[in-house]
Amino acid sequence: MQTIILGGGCFWCTESVFQSVKGVQKVTSGYMGGEDANLANYKDVCSGTTGHVEVVRVDFDESVVPLEVILDIFFATHDPTTRDRQGNDVGSQYRSVVFYTDEEKQKPTIDRVIGKLRDEMGLNIVTEVHPVHEFHVAEDYHQDYFNKNPTQGYCQAVIPPKLSKLRKEFKQYLQS
Repeated sequence: MQTIILGGGCFWCTESVFQSVKGVQKVTSGYMGGEDANLANYKDVCSGTTGHVEVVRVDFDESVVPLEVILDIFFATHDPTTRDRQGNDVGSQYRSVVFYTDEEKQKPTIDRVIGKLRDEMGLNIVTEVHPVHEFHVAEDYHQDYFNKNPTQGYCQAVIPPKLSKLRKEFKQYLQS
């Protein structure tokens, strides 16, 4: 098992994408990156002043889904070219970021995938890359949010296009 922490905008979106990927054992919404653990809660993080970012912790079996594929999915299902913004979600808490848990194994893969996007695709990637910090699990009502709230307006508008892109571009990695 490996773990990687990904911030690609609202954690409801990123969570729903990775819950569909085979080899992903668990996806947990949370907060990371801020200095004050007491401010790692939805109300404070939404202020954009805590330094935290909405993230998901993805626990996956690399023999089923390689880290490079996890990263390809991540970069394909959010905008890694716009700083502190994903669609209508604006603020540093929505920045594009990867927190790696293994510098020797994960960091070179992350750098290679970002380099490929920059060099081969010509994209100006602004995604931050950092070693893992303290992960703070988000409130219970944020866990499995899309599956529990599929008719919520934000969920209906923002998440289905991401899932559609996932199904189209990564169908071989979808859970059956």
